[in-house]
Amino acid sequence: MIINPAAGGARSGYFSKVVAELRRLDCAVEVRATTPAPGDAERLAREAEAEFDVIVAAGGDGTVNAVANGMRDQARPLAVIPLGTANVLAKEIAMPRDPQAVAAVIAGGEAREVWPGRVEDRLFIAMAGAGFDADVVARVDSRLKRLVGRLAFAWAILVCLRRYRAAELVVEVDGVVYPAASLVIAKGRLYGGRFVLAPAADIHVPTLHAVLFQRSGRLAVLRSLAAMVTGLTHRLPEITIVRGRSIRLSGAASAALHVDGETFGLTPAAVALADRPVRLIVPDPAARGRRR
Repeated sequence: MIINPAAGGARSGYFSKVVAELRRLDCAVEVRATTPAPGDAERLAREAEAEFDVIVAAGGDGTVNAVANGMRDQARPLAVIPLGTANVLAKEIAMPRDPQAVAAVIAGGEAREVWPGRVEDRLFIAMAGAGFDADVVARVDSRLKRLVGRLAFAWAILVCLRRYRAAELVVEVDGVVYPAASLVIAKGRLYGGRFVLAPAADIHVPTLHAVLFQRSGRLAVLRSLAAMVTGLTHRLPEITIVRGRSIRLSGAASAALHVDGETFGLTPAAVALADRPVRLIVPDPAARGRRR
């Protein structure tokens, strides 16, 4: 189990309860905590001994991303514990919150194939983005995020709106070119927690969903945010969702990029499906239905 001690909820006792329950279920558990050193979670996943049957990422989306990248050449499955500010993947698979239920999923859940995307050589499990979306990620203050959680993103949005600079992206999806002011490349339905951005997306299907925000300006950003909160993003005429397997990003000027909520350079960039799926432990669908 690879835990990010700085992730939201890591110090609440919740994680310790999951570990204790796993041991009660006769699982041999070893916990390894990351340090602030760049790439530490990825290194821990890459160097995990062969005797471990499952690698668990306990943290937010960035921790899950790092562990998945560290496991990219391994056949054993990944599991997630819903810590962190949003942890979109945990919500995407309806991972329970109760520590006993989480432990039960990790110990006995089904390992299913999920298809990550790839920006250059970096995998992403939930999403990648360019333009305003990535500008917000870059503006999030990590210290403020530890103190106030998701409100740090709200503050970053306000800062980016005040300093708004329109991006002119050229997005080529499977050879067809589209203009965009901002872009989210979704692997699943959800964005920022429980907001539905790409309703037809499915992490188990080898397809990318390019959500193109084609109108620039502060008012357009506010309209998109309001639509996202109400689940109506896909109905806005200035937003187009295109499915594909290969995406090229370019433009007159470089724009910021992020992968799974972590900054990742600038455009131009090549995005595609990963070469192979990742095995992810997911809850039983019947159990998910009973919880709902």
